[in-house]
Amino acid sequence: MKVEISRRRFLQGSVALSIASGTAFSSSTILASSKEKPQVALMKEVPTICEMCVNKCAAIAHVRNGIVTKLDPNPYFPKSRNMLCARGAAGIHALYDPDRLKYPLIRTGERGEGKYRRATWEEANEYIKDKLVKILEEEKDNRSCIGYCAGEGLAEHTFKTFMSDKFGSSNFLNHSTICLQTAVSGYTLTIGGYGQADLENAKYVIMAGANRAEAILTPDTMDMFKRTRGRGMKLVVVDPRFTNTAMHADTYVQIRPGTDLAFVLALTYVAIIDQVYNRSYVAKNFVDFDKYKKHIIESEYTPEWAEKITGVPAATICKIAHDFMANAPQAVYYQGRRTTWSKNDFQLRRAMALFTALGGGIDVKGGIVFGKKLPLGEHTTTAPMYANAKPRIDKNLAAVVGATGTWVGWRNMVEEGKSPYPIRGMFVYKQNPMLSVPNSAKTRTMFEKMDLVVVIDTMPSDTAMLADVILPECTYLEREDPVQSFAGIEPSIAIREKVIEPMYESKPVNEIMRGLAQKLSKPLWEITKKYDEDVQEELEDTDENEFYEENGFDLAEPFMHDQEETNKHMFVEKYGEEAWGVLRAKGVFYPNMLTYFKKIDNNTYEYYPKDKKFYSVLKLEEEYDPVAFLHDICVNPVDIADLKRSFNTPNKKVECFLGSMAAKGVDPMPVWRDEEYVNVPVGKFKFITGRHAQFTQNATQNNIMLLELMRENYLWINDKEAEALNIQFGDTVEVTSRVGQVQIKAYPTAKIVPQSVFYIHGFGAKSEGLTFAHRNGASDNEIIEDTIEPVHGCANMHETLVSIRRV
Repeated sequence: MKVEISRRRFLQGSVALSIASGTAFSSSTILASSKEKPQVALMKEVPTICEMCVNKCAAIAHVRNGIVTKLDPNPYFPKSRNMLCARGAAGIHALYDPDRLKYPLIRTGERGEGKYRRATWEEANEYIKDKLVKILEEEKDNRSCIGYCAGEGLAEHTFKTFMSDKFGSSNFLNHSTICLQTAVSGYTLTIGGYGQADLENAKYVIMAGANRAEAILTPDTMDMFKRTRGRGMKLVVVDPRFTNTAMHADTYVQIRPGTDLAFVLALTYVAIIDQVYNRSYVAKNFVDFDKYKKHIIESEYTPEWAEKITGVPAATICKIAHDFMANAPQAVYYQGRRTTWSKNDFQLRRAMALFTALGGGIDVKGGIVFGKKLPLGEHTTTAPMYANAKPRIDKNLAAVVGATGTWVGWRNMVEEGKSPYPIRGMFVYKQNPMLSVPNSAKTRTMFEKMDLVVVIDTMPSDTAMLADVILPECTYLEREDPVQSFAGIEPSIAIREKVIEPMYESKPVNEIMRGLAQKLSKPLWEITKKYDEDVQEELEDTDENEFYEENGFDLAEPFMHDQEETNKHMFVEKYGEEAWGVLRAKGVFYPNMLTYFKKIDNNTYEYYPKDKKFYSVLKLEEEYDPVAFLHDICVNPVDIADLKRSFNTPNKKVECFLGSMAAKGVDPMPVWRDEEYVNVPVGKFKFITGRHAQFTQNATQNNIMLLELMRENYLWINDKEAEALNIQFGDTVEVTSRVGQVQIKAYPTAKIVPQSVFYIHGFGAKSEGLTFAHRNGASDNEIIEDTIEPVHGCANMHETLVSIRRV
């Protein structure tokens, strides 16, 4: 497939799909698939929300005769500020990818063999029903014997409503424990929320292990790089690799992987010993600071101690600590948008939050801000109670296992046969565990053990090729999803409208759940009546039909309304019919939008007046008018920072000592433990992984427009170590860990710390259904070991040791 595009226009986010001769798709073939070929050109513009990454930028889709020809940024959305990156522009190919799933499929060969037959929706739902009836009959109505997982997205809640609230399984897994659960939890327990770094106004930012210049191109990324190198913000990048972000920084600090906690503890030591932290702020807003101060000093977390562990010179640590506090409160130790790195990650994030708070940089312009969220109405459903549904299997694998579970721990229990009851099946929605969960071999074995695997997706991923039934979801441009409220300094509500009708036999997940629920409700009700003693007792004195309806056993009940109808109900309840008209027309709404919104120049817009932005939102405990004072644009953030606040924590203050965690066996304060650090033996390397701005995990792996920018991933290896191994650029090397082995091309470079190797996540698909992604580069999760950190059971992504040899 050859795609002709202007590279410049592509990167500006204003690209039209132009398909040359010899392509699997063309405008004529697409038009021919419709019932009636249009005689005149019908043009329209439809507001939508991009789903090419988690950032959810607003876009305008241009449609000609039912064909999406172009995606432009929507200037009305404060979050994306008239920006659409390369991935967003490439959303057209997600719609017109010739490999996309077109109709339901039922497996005919061995699991993983990739042999399927085309089926109708009725046949697919009947197959699932028969399997579930057999399984639940044998498991005596233990709904939790069916696990389910979902990728992040606007429709994730719809899928969860079915699997959790209606079907009744407790075994849910999402991306959080293979992503940033420890970061969100660490910050929330410490300062009351994860927050957002105000990169537009910060004067000093420490960015550790985050590669904003390459990994996530969003408006706040642009804000930051407009202000580095003497233009208003000092940027310190701490990373094992000299990345493009490091190239634009004022200071680059090379650090050994897995030692960041030691670095932050040493910064804290300097700030406390030299008394350069904001003592007035700490006195008003911290609880148990004396304990933390004593702990830091008596543990001797000195710069000299940290230098031996991290490789960062003690003098550099001292300078960074002083410079940070000199610029506080407009100074941020950036929270990160990445995954868990190592076993001490929860304590690392706590230490980072506390260090920023020592400077007063919480809930203040230029620091970590929480912003405001606009409310929406409710869409409620009745959840039945299943007496025989058992608790989730992995609840004791870590100190705090929440509703999203521990992906690696849960998978390992099933794969190793250690589950307290059988896990007989799994529903997978918009996630690809084969490429996203460490130790792919174990993930495959887990699926092979199951009696029923159902995958709902748009593409034939590696995971889909292990399913019994594949249900084709339509792409984000073919559906309306739940209306969404986006919190921030400039809060707003945005909506993803259906741009075109679903192609082929694909459906939105709301309709998929409706059809499946209608097929399952009565057969599964019969099983519940047979085994649920509570239900049996109730039915002795109650009409069965009445009890069935009133107690939520009709599984289809939440999905009977079209999504647009539900969205209107949730929105109009709060803002009225006139505002609904604005939201449908513009794709975005916030109070006073039509008054506030102004175009400054060709690519700059004002959304909220400066005195109406929500930089500081916490309740003030001192005698100030919070509205008049905090919205006064002449107020210096230094003055605001000193005020006493009411934080969203148990003690209403910044929490230094977490007694509740101590009761669970977790260190109540950040502690460096030598035994938690993975040393690198001679002849081995520590493997680290990361993202690229033009690729979203593995979701975009088959997007030919993006593959034009980077066809495959390469292994970064220190050039001197590569020379010793006789490895040159482009050589194929074999990377071997305890759990797997891959082959990948080498990129020797001085830009990575010795004894470490790296390659980008999202490549290495083995599914032959993916024409363009098939065997491009290597998958990182084939070699990442399946170890978890002790607090939330998150995957340790940067603790795997590997050996390298030239093939």
